[in-house]
Amino acid sequence: MARLSSRINDIVVAGKTGWEVHFAAMERRARGEDILMCSIGDHDFATPEKSVEACVAAVRAGHHHYTDIPGLGRLRDRMADLSTRSTGVATTRANVIATIGGQGALFAAMLACLDPGDHAIVVAPYYATYPGTIRAAGGVLGVVETRAADDFQPDRGELEAALRRNTRLLLINTPNNPTGAVYSRRTLEAIADFCRRHDLWLVSDEVYWTFAESGHPHISPLSLPGMEERTFVVNSVSKSHGMTGWRVGWLRAPQMAIARLADLGIVTTYGLTDFVSHAVADAMEGDWGVAEIADRYRRRRAILREAFDGMNEVTVRGSTGGMYVMLDIRAVEESGEAFAFDLLEAERLAVMPGESFGRAAAGHIRISLCQPEAELREAAGRLKRFVATRVPQRARTGRVRA
Repeated sequence: MARLSSRINDIVVAGKTGWEVHFAAMERRARGEDILMCSIGDHDFATPEKSVEACVAAVRAGHHHYTDIPGLGRLRDRMADLSTRSTGVATTRANVIATIGGQGALFAAMLACLDPGDHAIVVAPYYATYPGTIRAAGGVLGVVETRAADDFQPDRGELEAALRRNTRLLLINTPNNPTGAVYSRRTLEAIADFCRRHDLWLVSDEVYWTFAESGHPHISPLSLPGMEERTFVVNSVSKSHGMTGWRVGWLRAPQMAIARLADLGIVTTYGLTDFVSHAVADAMEGDWGVAEIADRYRRRRAILREAFDGMNEVTVRGSTGGMYVMLDIRAVEESGEAFAFDLLEAERLAVMPGESFGRAAAGHIRISLCQPEAELREAAGRLKRFVATRVPQRARTGRVRA
């Protein structure tokens, strides 16, 4: 039998994807068990009705054909408008290409910046697809671990230590999934200086930009001096507009890169769906649901932070943006994966172990806020009850960490 390419075989290494707890919970739920799912970042509510109706109208209007490869012109204009708002840098359609979700934008950026064998640095904790996306593009993964005590802000010295002669790219995510950390201006200025000094591309995943809290505002590194010429910004309507299943994202990049990425589109997606493109352009123009969705997640984040406030055994880390709350559970269990599996067994509550997102999140768990407020309160109660049963056990065995 002919051999599959190493590019495909090496996307996932060591036989683990990081989603084992989630998949186990889904299987048990499919068998009829009452599992409370706080593991995945998919909204528990439908896309705003105005966006749905816009799609129906677009179908009925006959928008059933091929679109321009870089994206419908009107859609790219709206993406450019949102990029201007989110980054603070004037953007036109010449700097934008529409993609199949934010993941499509991320993959396009990797292909644009990396040749086979090039080294890419990723700041951890990171979204679970980052390593595989880099490997699929032929890149070599390097990881900079952040510290929970620093609210997962990357350190300039650690970035310098990770540098290699063939490093070409740095990948960051702010507001961050899984931690909810929002990078400060000081952090981003250090990152920008690092990229300028070593002539690196910066890929900045900013899909959670609308979910940053007022005390921790979102700042795009694109807006910093000398960064427009070397920064790719990944964005999508999945989170901000409640449209995860619509699969529409975009990449904001230097104009010369967008021209080349249009060539990539010819041999991959061949453009986006016509009627979906029209509906998403309407949704972006109308800002339908954006403020309401962001406010909903602010309330949910506050509920969980308040629920865990004062617990000696569990510490909230990061969690100032995004759709998740990150908990440091090392006083109870050193392994977030072991904790998550035991929690699923004891309380029928599914969360993501921190190890799914890199070593920096080991001993942590991520709780998704994609459940109604009543269910999040129930999840907090189940977790607190579980911790209460574990702490005496750890004390007896001498495994409680300081």
